[in-house]
Amino acid sequence: MTQTQFPGIRIDAAELRILRLPLLTPFVISTGTMTEKVFPLLTLRGEGLEGYAEGVMDTLPDYLEETQAGALHFLREAVLPQLIGRRFSNPAEIDALLAPWRGHRMAKAMVEMAAWDLWAKALNQPLSALLGGTRDAVEVGVSLGIADIPTTLERVAASVEAGYRRVKLKIKRGHDLAMLEAVRAAFPKTKLTVDANTDYRLGDLPLLAEMDGFGLDYIEQPLAFDDIHDHAVVQARLRTAICLDESIRSAVDARKALVAGAARVINIKVGRVGGFRSAQAIHDLCAAFDVPVWCGGMLESGIGRAHNIHLASLPNFSKPGDTSSASRYFARDITEQSLEAKSGLMAVPKFGPGLGVTLDRGFLDSVTGAREEVRP
Repeated sequence: MTQTQFPGIRIDAAELRILRLPLLTPFVISTGTMTEKVFPLLTLRGEGLEGYAEGVMDTLPDYLEETQAGALHFLREAVLPQLIGRRFSNPAEIDALLAPWRGHRMAKAMVEMAAWDLWAKALNQPLSALLGGTRDAVEVGVSLGIADIPTTLERVAASVEAGYRRVKLKIKRGHDLAMLEAVRAAFPKTKLTVDANTDYRLGDLPLLAEMDGFGLDYIEQPLAFDDIHDHAVVQARLRTAICLDESIRSAVDARKALVAGAARVINIKVGRVGGFRSAQAIHDLCAAFDVPVWCGGMLESGIGRAHNIHLASLPNFSKPGDTSSASRYFARDITEQSLEAKSGLMAVPKFGPGLGVTLDRGFLDSVTGAREEVRP
């Protein structure tokens, strides 16, 4: 069936779950330590099909302001009752339903992304094809949490041995220059980046300038999550590219940052920016500015990981993303298919239409902490 012949799909029901997946190793960044991945999973049902998406908001406002409790209330009370019972021809039609509500980009992304999956399945197409993807596999790197120098060196060595195309090191004030010196000395040719998760301030500019000496591909989000202006000040003083993550929530934010000279690389996280249409707009804008993008990760399960891989198949995702092998994080995933990188490449999952992965129902139930049906 072609898109022009598609009669539309009616959303008949929705389900929300809260899942808890233990991490194999605690993941440490500047803002705290994560020992398990707790996240909401949304299922949209229609025409005998199911579309899936997971939320990337935290239980507390850690990464950004959104929280799981607020997102679930917003979905339960405001969005899903209006969506269920409606028919849509394509995911763009859902924008009008979401537009009146301010913020809540991560919650909106769950609805939009699940609709994309459902739509692609109805059309019997892989999600990447409908998004405009051009690759069957995407380059991926690893993101290594904060650890002591010997442990970090071991982790970098294992990542390089596995063939990952980039190694990203989490940093914070007091855990930066000495660690970088040790890693760069041991791995002089490895593509290396760092991610501060907003831990530095403008007064740390002299320290950030010292990072120019380590041949980094970019420094990710050194300053505050809502600060584009001071990132422009820092970028003007550094040879190394600044990459913005938390500061970019829309194509408007991306335009302001690029015009101001606040970054030379953009990290696109589809959950952070409100869904695929927003991610596409940022991707296209950055391409027009000749600025590369890459796909960030939030320790997603196989559902979110599959969404990220399909998105990263678009042409301007020209730097390795964070979507490394699921087995680095979880002993068992909620999908029946194992999403594993080989030689630094992650295949776009095409075990079926849409996301191209299926749920491991028995295991899913075992890690579900709460489950509810949402009705109009």
